[in-house]
Amino acid sequence: MNRKPIYVEIPIEAEMEDLWKASQTPQLHEQWDVRFSSITYLPKRDERDPQDFSYKTKLGFGKSIEGWGRSVGTFNGKDGSRTSSLHFGTDQAISIISEGKGYWKYIKNEDSTITFLTQYDYKTRFGKFGTLVDTYFFRPLIGWGTALSFDVLKRWLEKGEAPRSQYSRLLSNWMLTLLFFFVWVYHGLVPKVVSMHPEEVAMAASLLPPNLEASSVVYAIGMSEILFGCLWLFFPKREWLFRLQILAFPILTISAIIADPSTLTHPFSPLTFNSSLLVLSVIGLMMSRDVPSARSCKRKR
Repeated sequence: MNRKPIYVEIPIEAEMEDLWKASQTPQLHEQWDVRFSSITYLPKRDERDPQDFSYKTKLGFGKSIEGWGRSVGTFNGKDGSRTSSLHFGTDQAISIISEGKGYWKYIKNEDSTITFLTQYDYKTRFGKFGTLVDTYFFRPLIGWGTALSFDVLKRWLEKGEAPRSQYSRLLSNWMLTLLFFFVWVYHGLVPKVVSMHPEEVAMAASLLPPNLEASSVVYAIGMSEILFGCLWLFFPKREWLFRLQILAFPILTISAIIADPSTLTHPFSPLTFNSSLLVLSVIGLMMSRDVPSARSCKRKR
């Protein structure tokens, strides 16, 4: 099976020395690169020797993968460009990666930006099974992680925002995404499509003209809510989904109260429930305007 090397490229507006330091200093590198939890340079016998290092990647539940690496040399081009070549691997049997090689390149552009790019490839364990897992799951995942990390580095150098803050905002954004996916799909599937709850039908009937069948409308609304919930996972511009919800939740709240004013006294009133979702939508909109993304990078040479 022919697997392409991982390639990631991004322009960064920064000084060459700042970018070099942020990517070549272990204490700085481990802050923005989501692939590594820690990186440690090992002592060298001679300054001319390649730089050996060790790395650790935490998997969760107390598990981690530790590996080795070697920076086999750097090259400074006449145009000011730089290259850093790497040889890396791990002896831990749990890791799908056994050994790999790659490079980072720093290319000065005429517009005062630096094109920061990487290309690397690796050998896998576990035979054909490992090849399949790598091709359809791990390689896309680590490629995405590389691209996301490059965008975090870019924002750090250009805007001064620490990587930890960026990743916290990204995590919060994804938590809201999964929450709204669950809320819309659940409320569309369970009370409307599956059980056709009597209260849902009664509320629809009170708002509809007599010639429309309330149960059919409830079913259609339920399917629409399920589809809208799925958009939260697949639609890339979630900012528009947050905007739509900010408009929709007040309308849904008012409609529910008009249809059945007694809901204001229910334990789970649509007033408090939808108000909470409205506030979360506003918070999500504010965060979604500046979230690091792997889509900011070029992924093919």
